[in-house]
Amino acid sequence: MSLGTAPASEMPASDLLVLDAPDLVHSRRSSLRAVVAILVNPLTALPKEVFRHGVVVSRILGRTRVYIADPALIHQVLVRDADRLEKGPELRRVLGPALGNGLLVSEGATWRWQRQSMAPAFQHDKLRAFLPAMIAAAEETRDAWLAAGPGARIDIGRDLMRTTFKIIVDTMLSGPGQIDAARVETSLADFLGPTNWNFVLGILKAPAWMPYPGRRRAARASAYMRSAVAAMVGARRRASGDGRADLVALILAATDPETGRAMSDAEITDNLLTFITAGHETTALGLGWTLRLLAGHPEVVARMLAEIEAVTAGGPLEPGHIERLVEVRQVFSEAMRLYPPAPMIIRSVAKAMVLGGERIPVGTMIAVPIYAVHRHVKLWDDPERFDPDRFAPSQTRGRHRYAYMPFGAGQRVCIGSTFAILEGVAILAVLVRALRIEREEPAMPAATMRVTLRPLKAAPMRVFPRAPRAEAVSEG
Repeated sequence: MSLGTAPASEMPASDLLVLDAPDLVHSRRSSLRAVVAILVNPLTALPKEVFRHGVVVSRILGRTRVYIADPALIHQVLVRDADRLEKGPELRRVLGPALGNGLLVSEGATWRWQRQSMAPAFQHDKLRAFLPAMIAAAEETRDAWLAAGPGARIDIGRDLMRTTFKIIVDTMLSGPGQIDAARVETSLADFLGPTNWNFVLGILKAPAWMPYPGRRRAARASAYMRSAVAAMVGARRRASGDGRADLVALILAATDPETGRAMSDAEITDNLLTFITAGHETTALGLGWTLRLLAGHPEVVARMLAEIEAVTAGGPLEPGHIERLVEVRQVFSEAMRLYPPAPMIIRSVAKAMVLGGERIPVGTMIAVPIYAVHRHVKLWDDPERFDPDRFAPSQTRGRHRYAYMPFGAGQRVCIGSTFAILEGVAILAVLVRALRIEREEPAMPAATMRVTLRPLKAAPMRVFPRAPRAEAVSEG
C-alpha cells in the first residue's frame, strides 16, 4: 500500500486498491492489555504500528479491528464506500443517552435530511455575522485574565469552555435564556468522564444496565442537559414568529424536502444538544492545546503579533480583520494537527466491502485514528515538531486531502468546521495580542481521549499582560 499524495480526484476508479504486503501489519498486543489501555487512556490503545504503516489489523476480544492511516483508503471508506458503514452500536451506546438521534449519531435518511435542514445556518456569509459576538466573548475572557493580576494561575481549559459556550448560545440560540452555563459545563464533564468504561462494556457486549464507575453521575448529567434544552425548545415553539433568526428558529421551520415532515421537539433537542456540547467543547480544547504549544514557541508568537499589528494597523481587532490573519490560522491548524480535538473516527461494517484487495466482513470495526494520521512518519516530515508553516498555501497544495482531518472527513465532515475556524482565530488574536501565557511545566501535558482529546491531568497556566507592542514583537 502506498501512502501517496494524489488528490481525491485522481484516485483510481477501480473498487480494488492494491495492497502492498509490507504496509499491512498485524498488531500482536493482547486483548487484555488493549482493554486496560482503553480504560486508562484510549490513545495508548492505538497500535504503535499505525504511526508507521497504512493498515494495521488487530483483534480485541475476538473482534477484528482495522486501523486505516493510508489517505487513499481513508477516502475509500469515508467517501466511496460510506454507505457500507455505520456508526456502530458502541458509539450510540456512549453518546446516545445525551445526544439522542441527532446529527452526530443518526444514520441514513434520518441523518441526510437533518444535515440538509441545518446546512443553511452554517453558510459562510451567515457565519461572518457572528464574528462580533466571537470577538466580544474573547475580550471578556481577556479582561478577566488581566484583572486576575500578573502571573495569575488560570485554568485555561475551564475558561475557554465558558468562552466558547457563550459564543455558541449567543450566536446559535440568541442567548442562554434559562440554560445554566456553569451547570452545563459540569454536566458535560460528568457525562464524558466515564465514557471509556461504557465503550469497553460495549465491546464486551455487556447489557446496557451494567453498572460502572460514574454511571449514575453521567445519567444525571445527561438528564439535566436534555431537560434544560427541551424546555427551551418548547418555549421557543410557543413563541414562534418572534423574529429571531438563529439556529433554533431555522430548525423549528425545517422540513424534509421529500416528505414535508418537520422535526419533533425531541429531534430538535437532540440536534441542539449536539451543537451545544460538541460545538463549544472541541473548539475550546483546540484553543487550549494551541496556547500550551505557543508557550514554548516565542518565535511563533512574535510572527503572530507582527501580523495582527499589520492587519489592524495598531487599532482594535474588528470582524473584517479575522479572515486576513493567515499566520494565526496556520498556528491554529498546526495545533489541531498535533492535538486534533476529535482524535478518532470509528465505523462498523454494515455491508461486506473490499478494502485494499481484502474482503472485510460485516461486523468488522474500522478505525481512522486521526491522531496517528496527523503524526504519521510517511505523511509528515518530523511529525512531532510544531511548525505552522506546514499550512502555508505553498505547503498544502500537494498534500492529500485525507492526511489532515481535524473536523473529520467525507460526507459527515463537521458541519460547524468554518464556524470553529473563525471562532478559533478570533479568540487567539484577542488573547495572544494582550497576554503572555506560560506553562507551569516545561513539557506539554500528556493527552487522553474522552471522546475528545484533552489533557490527562489539569494543566493550569500563568498569564501576564503583554509588553508594549515594539517590545512584544521582539521578545515574543
